[in-house]
Amino acid sequence: MKRIVPILLSVMMLASAIGHIMAPEFYAAMIPDFIPSLAANYLAALIEAAIGIGLLLPQYRHLGGLGFLLLMIGFLPIHVWDLFREDPAIGPPPAPIIRVIFQFVLMFAGFWVFRSNRTKQAS
Repeated sequence: MKRIVPILLSVMMLASAIGHIMAPEFYAAMIPDFIPSLAANYLAALIEAAIGIGLLLPQYRHLGGLGFLLLMIGFLPIHVWDLFREDPAIGPPPAPIIRVIFQFVLMFAGFWVFRSNRTKQAS
């Protein structure tokens, strides 16, 4: 589990980073109108790629886990905002609710990777 979870989160981050660059229009619907869509996409891609790489490198895995946790906390308001929109970007009515719930699972996963690898670093 200690090896699989960081790899899964890393693959998710790296795939998402590539997605932000290759298909920014997919993510544009999730970005509030007051935030410049293209800039947000490139910034998210850069941050997600850095976190994804950090999760793969054992000496930086705890920082990757912390970065993942903080990013998921940062994305939570966007997913809550989407939940209450008339036409949610995530999909039909049950999907945004599931997405918000899943966001907490992802936050826990990031915290778990951070904690389990931080203690390893201290030893």
